[in-house]
Amino acid sequence: MASRTPYPEAARNLLRQTLFDAARHHLETRPWAEVTMGDIAATAGVSRQTLYKEFGNKSEFAVALTIHEGERFLGAVEDAVRAHTEDPRAAIRAALELFLRTAGEDPLIRTLLSDDGQGGMLPFVTTQGMPVVLWATTRLSGVIEEGWPQAAPSDVKLLAEALVRLAISYITNPSETPDSTAASVADLLGPFIDRALGTA
Repeated sequence: MASRTPYPEAARNLLRQTLFDAARHHLETRPWAEVTMGDIAATAGVSRQTLYKEFGNKSEFAVALTIHEGERFLGAVEDAVRAHTEDPRAAIRAALELFLRTAGEDPLIRTLLSDDGQGGMLPFVTTQGMPVVLWATTRLSGVIEEGWPQAAPSDVKLLAEALVRLAISYITNPSETPDSTAASVADLLGPFIDRALGTA
């Protein structure tokens, strides 16, 4: 019999999801700079005190929201890596192309990444983006280790972090199509991928 999620944890998860949904609702029509914590709390049906107690401040909420939105893509990205364990270059290319295409087509992600210098969310994946980078690097490192257990942990972390940083850079400032960008990155990192993942 599957274990049940303890009530306090389930209640907290529900609260956080409700708050994220409320923020998404406002971001469909307004930039982040115009959305207040009061707006989010009111839409979620909780007090501002509850929202601040859960997240601390608006910046911390923004980081949590960015990671929450990233969760919607990371599962599919991980599946793309797993589907190409016989060819690590193809795995990297497929995963990066999927991320760039899916994130680039998502209206909310485009809103999150837009910044006119008036308090948008772009800094939370760039200049203030270490929490997001660390979270995504850890997730990607895990799936790479799963597919290529012979790889050195230091190489896995280096590869995962490089891919995360490149993905953020390309999604915030695209220069080519997702497929072309992913192919170029796979070619660039190819020799390292071959050596690190044991296919050279």
